[in-house]
Amino acid sequence: MHLDRTLDELDPPRWALPAADSTHLVRKVHELRRVPLRALDPADLRTLISQQVALPYVLPLAVRLLIEEPLLDACFYEGDLLLATVSAPVAAWALLPDLGVRLRDVLEALPETAVADLPRGVTEEIARFAARFESLR
Repeated sequence: MHLDRTLDELDPPRWALPAADSTHLVRKVHELRRVPLRALDPADLRTLISQQVALPYVLPLAVRLLIEEPLLDACFYEGDLLLATVSAPVAAWALLPDLGVRLRDVLEALPETAVADLPRGVTEEIARFAARFESLR
């Protein structure tokens, strides 16, 4: 990975500055595209993934964190980075099948009690994600 580079460098074209009346989220995403990858924290990754920005670059960073701590609380609640990551579009994961398999394996090793405590809908989203990679065993 090019951890010293920014998404604007890696995922052209560079984005223009957001309009003055842009929402906080729009301004934040534009700002994050100018941050070196190594400086993106879990909350930044959750934001970028949720907004489907430069997924080939940010999904590997998120998976690396989730392998270490699958239920990481990035910003809002335990498992929020996980939910954003497994909810990424199928097309993004088609480019990263090996990472998808690694994340599926980590998720399958989670105790049922840990997953049961996650917010409603997360368990179903994890199951849908795992099913996509079932044939790659």
